[in-house]
Amino acid sequence: MIANQSLIRNIIGVTGNVISCGLFLSPMPTYIQIIKSKDVKKFSPIPYLATLLNCLLWFFYGLPIVHPNSLLVITINGIGIAFEIFYLTVFLIYAARQGRVIKLLALEAVFMIAVVTLVLLLIHTTTKRSLVVGILCIIFGTCMYASPLVVMKLVIQTKSVEFMPFTLSLASFLNGVCWTSYGFLPFDINLLVPNGLGTLFGLAQLVLYTCYFKSTPNKNTKAEVELPV
Repeated sequence: MIANQSLIRNIIGVTGNVISCGLFLSPMPTYIQIIKSKDVKKFSPIPYLATLLNCLLWFFYGLPIVHPNSLLVITINGIGIAFEIFYLTVFLIYAARQGRVIKLLALEAVFMIAVVTLVLLLIHTTTKRSLVVGILCIIFGTCMYASPLVVMKLVIQTKSVEFMPFTLSLASFLNGVCWTSYGFLPFDINLLVPNGLGTLFGLAQLVLYTCYFKSTPNKNTKAEVELPV
């Protein structure tokens, strides 16, 4: 029974890695356009900053010194860190105002250094480390999944999905479903809470996309493959 549960968990985890890779790749067409036009337009760096911090925390959470037997959590978040650094680097190159992004990146670096140092020096068991880092993952994972709310508001105001592509919304929903399922085998509330919320936010984006796709001007239809946030 335990062996079967472990096998199912690994299958779901591998599937989650694949879907998450698709999620991390989904902004690439947008950034190709940014590089070509040398302009970030109305795209916001906030979701990328939120995702980077989220990936850093989950990477730390998955390490054997914090939460043993979490290799799949480490691999996908390591990939996510690489992608987010690339996106933010491109954003910094072509953004008219860089100061705010640089300050937020510096704050994230200081925060992560503080978290890693305090957890490793003050907490000496993996159970307690998992609890503390897991709470942080829940908080910032929720922030990451909630970050598209700004874009969802824009969609409602403009009645246009130009800055909220279907591919990203679908990938967010499927990613949430997959990692929520993974969190049940065995039960891990640190995975369940943020990814459960991610599933709901992803579903909300799909509903909005369905409602406003037809009212989006034809010239913006290319946005289906762009990251809106």
